[in-house]
Amino acid sequence: MAITLYTSRVILNALGVEDYGIYNVVGGVVAMFSLLSGSLSNAISRFITFELGRGDKTRLNKIFSTSINIQIGLSILIILLGVSIGGWFLNTHMNIPTNRFVAANWVLYCSLLMFCINLISLPYNACIIAHERMTAFAYVSILDAFLRLSVCYLIIISPFDKLISYAVLLVIVALIIRYVYSIYCNKHFEECHYHLIYDRSLLKQIGSFAGWQFLANGCWLLNTQGVNILINMFFGVAMNAARGIATQVDGAILQFVNNFMTAVNPQITKNYAAGRIKEMFILVCKGAKFSYFLLMLFAIPIILETEYILTLWLKNVPDYTVVFLRLTIIGSMLNMLGGTGLTACFATGKIKTYSIWITSIGILVFPLTWIAFECGLPVESTYIIFIIIYIGVNIVRLYIMKYIMHFPPILFVKKVVVPMLTVTPVAIILPLLMINLMNPSFGRLCLTVIASLISSSITIYHIGLTNKERNAVTKKIKEIYNKFIQ
Repeated sequence: MAITLYTSRVILNALGVEDYGIYNVVGGVVAMFSLLSGSLSNAISRFITFELGRGDKTRLNKIFSTSINIQIGLSILIILLGVSIGGWFLNTHMNIPTNRFVAANWVLYCSLLMFCINLISLPYNACIIAHERMTAFAYVSILDAFLRLSVCYLIIISPFDKLISYAVLLVIVALIIRYVYSIYCNKHFEECHYHLIYDRSLLKQIGSFAGWQFLANGCWLLNTQGVNILINMFFGVAMNAARGIATQVDGAILQFVNNFMTAVNPQITKNYAAGRIKEMFILVCKGAKFSYFLLMLFAIPIILETEYILTLWLKNVPDYTVVFLRLTIIGSMLNMLGGTGLTACFATGKIKTYSIWITSIGILVFPLTWIAFECGLPVESTYIIFIIIYIGVNIVRLYIMKYIMHFPPILFVKKVVVPMLTVTPVAIILPLLMINLMNPSFGRLCLTVIASLISSSITIYHIGLTNKERNAVTKKIKEIYNKFIQ
């Protein structure tokens, strides 16, 4: 997280607000192709994890090899569509200064190449996560962070166009990470040895799963990158820069929670594959609650001290970045509650009903944002719309889970929603007092962070955890303490 936040500052200063905004919005055009790739990637992860739960090694190798075939074919399709449709849209409809069109096209082509490299890496990544080799996953993530830190240094000293240099260097980073993933998987997992095979039945199963997931991914894409383009069309690249910074900070914070979810999700799928449904329900609730609390530890001090943190962190803070970041974090906290439920629905393979309902509600963010901007509402109104819609999405998701797997919504309310609503207002009291009693300063920031961590930890321990969970935490702390003393 520290490296991500530091590199964001360096890149913003090296590129400038205009070029940073261009990279954010053009990269968003490429990310729109995740509508295709994300659907298949989720399908591949689900099938690999499910077969590991069943223990069928032969079929597991078929799934892996078939996945590689699919991703290579999809990469070729994305390159063709990106160069033709993406290039046309960039050069005819995007709000970009005339003298930066050449650099913007370089960003487009490099982003497409990087996207396809990452795409082919996904089956390897899925195998590491499905086998729960979190140490390897962590090491590769750390390597990726330090490579990006190196990119920052090279951008500063580069004698060439800095935006073009940035795009090219990120492609090189993607190639290195792709190579590391393949070496590790080939060495440790027998199913990760590619064979040229054609299994029509398996292709049909993965395609059917991905087809319905396509709807949900399309909805999310419109709500993020689609809205990013609307902001560009109505307000210009400066607002894209502010949104890009808010998104990067939010992404850095979410790394902690996403890595926790990366460890939890395979267990949810494996429990379903093994027929342990009650254990899966308990894990869905625990995962949602713990992920929310983990995010809350970071969210409270950042939301309270957003303006000072951004001023301290960035030399130039684009307008609206403060309000964007606060609303983005709030939206992420609400959205995080549905992560384990989503994994449980995927584990069943019955995602038709899920995709139809979630898409029908979630997709409202994009048209409502468009209407809001046409009516002259301020740019931050899109975040308010997102928060309101996704509260509804979380509620509907619980009843979908009840329909397809007999999950009791009241269990989620008791185990997740009640602790969340009880802990949050209590935990915020002490750091809020610090904000009101002191003037903005580095000292106040330090005290607010300390007060927030202490207040949140104590409140989570005494109010948010069950007796069994408290005993487990106490036991673990004692083990760590005794090990340290020895």
